[in-house]
Amino acid sequence: MLDVTEIISIIDCFVIVSASNPRQARTIVDAVEEAMKASDGSSPIGIEGLEDEAWMLLDYGEIVVHAFTTEQRAYYGLERLWSDAPTIVVDGRAEVGVGDRSGD
Repeated sequence: MLDVTEIISIIDCFVIVSASNPRQARTIVDAVEEAMKASDGSSPIGIEGLEDEAWMLLDYGEIVVHAFTTEQRAYYGLERLWSDAPTIVVDGRAEVGVGDRSGD
């Protein structure tokens, strides 16, 4: 997760996830939708990429979820593009993954 509050005034964070194949990425997207609905009843404002399944985006307003295949995540490199954004630690772990920013 990247805290983009100081970079993009209308979004608080990007959640960036990847899976080894499109089916797994789609399963992640479905699980995020179910978890958000169960948590606070929210549904995404917008959804992109479901037909391609290589890069899917769920827009929840303040939170934007990017779900990639591993190859697409490496290709687009959102972690590099948003390298000024601090990593948000979840469950005591800061997992950056592809494009690791361990020097930050």
